[in-house]
Amino acid sequence: MSDKTADTAHTIHATLATRWSPYCFAPTPVAEADLSSVFEAARWAASSYNEQPWRFIVGQKDAGDGVYRRILGCLAEANQHWAANAPVLILGLTSLHFDRNDTPNKAAHHDLGLAAANMTVEATVRGLACHQMIGLDPDKAAAEFEVPAGVEVLTAIALGVADTSAVDDADLAARDQGERARRPLSDFVFGARYGQSARF
Repeated sequence: MSDKTADTAHTIHATLATRWSPYCFAPTPVAEADLSSVFEAARWAASSYNEQPWRFIVGQKDAGDGVYRRILGCLAEANQHWAANAPVLILGLTSLHFDRNDTPNKAAHHDLGLAAANMTVEATVRGLACHQMIGLDPDKAAAEFEVPAGVEVLTAIALGVADTSAVDDADLAARDQGERARRPLSDFVFGARYGQSARF
């Protein structure tokens, strides 16, 4: 996988610094043990009342069961173009009500994000990369996979080994070879009031 270690302003764990979201992937299938561990990492994410509202639908390009193709068909056209390079595609869903009392779970989206973040970190440790997507047709995906009422299709993830040499698309390769950039802490860490930088 290409080295795109972030030039951080402060020291962070190397796994977080090396995590990035590629558009180009090697065609190599993801090993079953790695895929299982990526989802095991999601399993142990924090969640409100330990509800664990996340759900995932996974398709492997080499599986021959058609799930991968069905997920790909639910993505926005622009995402289909590059995501078709990844050996694994995943839909991220979340249950919108608590199982224990059927009241709305205001943390459902947040908790799916935590689970996806755990997956991304575990994937990075294993030499894999995740590219998260919001560009998809959730209604089409819900119909395609018979998702029950009260469960929302929210995101998709492309998973595999980042590799620009495996993709014959100069524009995608250029994206992956570009500089990484982030806002400074002063733009989003506030103190006495919103917009005023915290002092620490």
